Amino acid sequence: MALVPATILTGFLGAGKTTLLNRILKEPHGHKIAVIENEFGEENIDNEILVQDSNEQIVEMSNGCVCCTVRGDLIAALGTLAQKRNDGEISFDHLVIETTGLANPGPVAQTFFMDDEVAMHYMLDAVITVVDSRHAMQQLDEHEEAQRQVGFADKLLLSKTDIVAAGQVDELVTRLKRINPRAPVGKVHFGEVPIAEVLDLRGFNLNDKLEIDPDFLAAEEHDHDHDHACGEHCDHDHHDHAHDHHHARHADDVAAFVYRSDRPFDTARLDDFLGRLVQVYGPRMMRYKGVIWMEGADRKVVFQGVHQMMGSDIGAKWGDGEPRGSKMVFIGKNLPKETFVTGLDQCLV
Repeated sequence: MALVPATILTGFLGAGKTTLLNRILKEPHGHKIAVIENEFGEENIDNEILVQDSNEQIVEMSNGCVCCTVRGDLIAALGTLAQKRNDGEISFDHLVIETTGLANPGPVAQTFFMDDEVAMHYMLDAVITVVDSRHAMQQLDEHEEAQRQVGFADKLLLSKTDIVAAGQVDELVTRLKRINPRAPVGKVHFGEVPIAEVLDLRGFNLNDKLEIDPDFLAAEEHDHDHDHACGEHCDHDHHDHAHDHHHARHADDVAAFVYRSDRPFDTARLDDFLGRLVQVYGPRMMRYKGVIWMEGADRKVVFQGVHQMMGSDIGAKWGDGEPRGSKMVFIGKNLPKETFVTGLDQCLV
């Protein structure tokens, strides 16, 4: 059977994850979606649309979706759902995992790469993070989990923008892009969002299209002249200075930077350096992805990873007249940018 694409839905407490999920499950979109929830709370899926089987932890919706409550091991729950699907007991073509508001989505994402049984049945499609426009600035200041949820995202959806001034939303978007420049930012109003903006985003698939916010790239260029050659324990703020000088700065632990080069990499040197990088900084490297130009190769090489789990694949051929070069984005907690840049420079031909 074809692999089931899986979406991780995360966001801080009260951001609107469950409202969005309810909307997805109620709409007649033609998908049969299995949902795994860490817990059922009072605000979860309306009882009227559920048909509860008292012997199971699996709930069937009136529109063909199924919902599964999980308070134990995620791998076991994924296995149970896959087995029931294979046996024809339930039918679904997509999986959504809703995390609790205080959860770090990293371990959930890693599950799809670390367990062979899970990898046989599921493919991680994307991490979607719902961000509360009204409270996000304070949450990002006070809670590392909120920063991590933004850092892991393939897509960011802003809720409650209708009750926040436009200037505040702009300031929040600037901060979110500083933390994670590769995740597009959209808006969600009481859970209303086109299904195409939630499912089948292919945010985790290896491909040679690396989405990075162009404003962030411009800011990186602007920053380049002001960078300090700091070590791992540097206290300087390397975040971009190009966006807005008038607002208070927020020194987030989770931040991103982009590495680019128009010279090819030496394959052996790069493999060795990336291996050592992941070994040392893997726990702090939340998401990373890149399109790489290797010496002597007529095809692009695409790589990405979550923490210590890194993979690569052969991408499309370089086009005739297409400028060759490498572009890599790293998102993590207090990553020593200078160490990464210097090491990568030393791997160039």
